[in-house]
Amino acid sequence: MSLDPSTIDIDTELEGMANRLRVLLEERAIADPLMVGIYTGGAWVAARLHSLLGLTEPLGMLDISFYRDDFTRVGINPQVRPSHLPVSIDERHLVLVDDVLGTGRTIRAALNEIFDYGRPASIMLATLVERGGRELPIQADVVGLNVKLTRHQHIKLHGPTPLRLSIVEPPQKG
Repeated sequence: MSLDPSTIDIDTELEGMANRLRVLLEERAIADPLMVGIYTGGAWVAARLHSLLGLTEPLGMLDISFYRDDFTRVGINPQVRPSHLPVSIDERHLVLVDDVLGTGRTIRAALNEIFDYGRPASIMLATLVERGGRELPIQADVVGLNVKLTRHQHIKLHGPTPLRLSIVEPPQKG
């Protein structure tokens, strides 16, 4: 699918994701998972899904800046935030949420951080957008949109209210 951000109703996509998550959780007999969003876009998406699903556990947040495999190349994110997991994750079922799944490296970093906190019973992955270009064998359990972009295009989620998407084009060399 080609992405025209102006035609996407993110609320409708999030409602569809919540419904698919609800079905998966019921199939797996998971009553009240701990939802964890990855800062920033994933945290915004997680907050909306958390509300749509009516989850009772507080929402967890991860900042994976120090877990990235390109940390030495790109340096510290200027907006590093503390990660917050409100309860023990040992033997808990988690739903990890991010805004865009591309190479899989952000999710790998999030998994590394999660396992520093403990050993969950399971982790489901939900992403608003899957853009292709995977470099690691990671796939989402629930996806809002599947899009095809060029290798140099990126998707940016703006928010938190309202949530909207844009395509970031590489600067033209002149």
